[in-house]
Amino acid sequence: MKYEIKYNPAYSLLEVNLEPKEVIVAEAGAMVYMSPTIKVQTRKREKKSFWKSLKTAFLGAESFFVNEYIAEDGPGKVGFVPAPVGDIKHFRIEAGRGSILQKSAYVASTSGIHLDTEWQGFTKGLFGQSLFMLKVSGEGDLFVNAFGAIDHHSLKNGESLIVDNFHLVAFDSTCEYKVRKFGGLKSTILGGEGLVTEVYGPGDVYIQTKNVREFVDWLWELLHDRVENTARRISEEKGKVGFSFGKRF
Repeated sequence: MKYEIKYNPAYSLLEVNLEPKEVIVAEAGAMVYMSPTIKVQTRKREKKSFWKSLKTAFLGAESFFVNEYIAEDGPGKVGFVPAPVGDIKHFRIEAGRGSILQKSAYVASTSGIHLDTEWQGFTKGLFGQSLFMLKVSGEGDLFVNAFGAIDHHSLKNGESLIVDNFHLVAFDSTCEYKVRKFGGLKSTILGGEGLVTEVYGPGDVYIQTKNVREFVDWLWELLHDRVENTARRISEEKGKVGFSFGKRF
């Protein structure tokens, strides 16, 4: 299957070129354009398991339904974009060597890829933004998204890397990891990092350059005065209307 990732790393778009009878599966709502030769079929995420599809949607922040794009009437192309403003990365998943993803990182894959969620337990703690992570298995091509650009690190056996929890996108299933505090109690509370994840090789680690939590905090810092002023004006207007209504009748 031929593909091209355009406009990366800021505004990435994935374009997949399908030969006759080739299939690409994508997250619901990710399609931007497609050739008229492409047929679309909507199905639950895991064909053989309703509960696994429901679990991935509810706990992994992925859609319950996915779309299959099939080059039925000849070759064609399909374009996909993820919701976050950032990069798209291609992974080649092999049998016995999968990937661990942060929730909502999935964009598209070939039909041999399977997604599941896995409870990490309080012994490992928070991975990214959730106590659940996405576990990828099977064999084929996988495309994931990130907020910002994707930075790649390859760890050898015995090597490790400490990553801010909200910057961690994915790592190989051959890696081990644990979540811990950022330094001592003072550093964890006042250092602006909170929890961090230490990933142990061997395997590849992928990190996003932007932090969703920090971005939301930055936006709120700019907008909260305006939001409060607007809410105050609405409340005052409602009070005036209520007073006039009561006076009139």
